[in-house]
This record gives sequence, C-alpha cells and structure tokens, in this order.
Amino acid sequence: MLRGTRVGLRARHAEDIPVLRTELYDDAVNGSRAEGRPWRPTTPGQESAPLVVDDTNQGIVPFSVVELDGDTLVGTANLWGIDNHSRSAHIGLGLLPSCRGQGYGSDVVAVLCHYAFVVRGLHRVQIETLADNHAMLAAAERNGFVREGVLRSSAWVLGEFLDEVVLGLLAEDWKAQG
Repeated sequence: MLRGTRVGLRARHAEDIPVLRTELYDDAVNGSRAEGRPWRPTTPGQESAPLVVDDTNQGIVPFSVVELDGDTLVGTANLWGIDNHSRSAHIGLGLLPSCRGQGYGSDVVAVLCHYAFVVRGLHRVQIETLADNHAMLAAAERNGFVREGVLRSSAWVLGEFLDEVVLGLLAEDWKAQG
C-alpha cells in the first residue's frame, strides 16, 4: 500500500467493485462526468466493466483509495496513459460522494505523484478535468500542478459541451516543493 497523510492507495479488491460501481458509475451524472464517454449501464460482475482490473494492461495502474484509519473504501485512483518512452502519465481519481469535501482529493493526488515520480521514475504527470470541477483543480494546484491550458468545448457531457483544463507537473518541480 502507498500511504499518504490520511489515505492509502492499495490494489483493487473484488469487494471494492460493487461499492465503486454503485457509488460512482451506476449514477449517470457521476459516470458521465468521470469517464469522458457516454454513460451506459453495466451488468454487475461483467469482466469488461471499467472497475475490473486487467493486470496485463501496462498502460494503467488502478488503485482503490482507503482511509488509513480503518481501511474504509473512499474511492478510486489511477495512473493511466503511461508512456515509458516519454516518461509521462495522467492521473485521475474519483471519490465516493459521501467522502467529498474532506481533503482526501489533495492527499490522493500527492500519493499518486509520489508513485509516478519516485516509484515509476516518470518525468511528467498530467491531469485533465472539467473546468467546473473546482475540487480537482484545487487538489491539483495544492500539489504544485500548473494550469497549462483550456480545451474549449472539448467534452460532451449530458447534452452540452464543457471546457476541460489541462494541468501538468514535472518531477523537478515536485521535488523542489518537497
């Protein structure tokens, strides 16, 4: 397990999947905003469901996020789009609705950065998030991410085009703040 101040990132357990599916993906609004593709219901237990881990896919490292006190599941996190040649990747996370607004997001971003830069030896990590996702923007900026641009009307979400913000962080900048 990777440990932050309040959360840990650990392997996805089979018992996490029904909770994450119900809390994050069965809700059309949460699912649409998180996935970047049209929401569709998934059959419980389907191996192709977005939360089932495929250990053969080296381009993504999925984690379950748990509170350090009590090992309570609070969400999901990913290092994805891993490019070993350019030594870059993207990070993403989703917190259960009942766990939002409690400071977990900033801690998850910090632990993902540690994993990316220290464990994986990456040079750059990037976040793309909807422009109205103020919690993610704040969590990223608290961890040293810099806004690099806005992709205007780039995300089709529930009947409208929304802007996305691109944020980046380089290893040397991350190390300088530590």
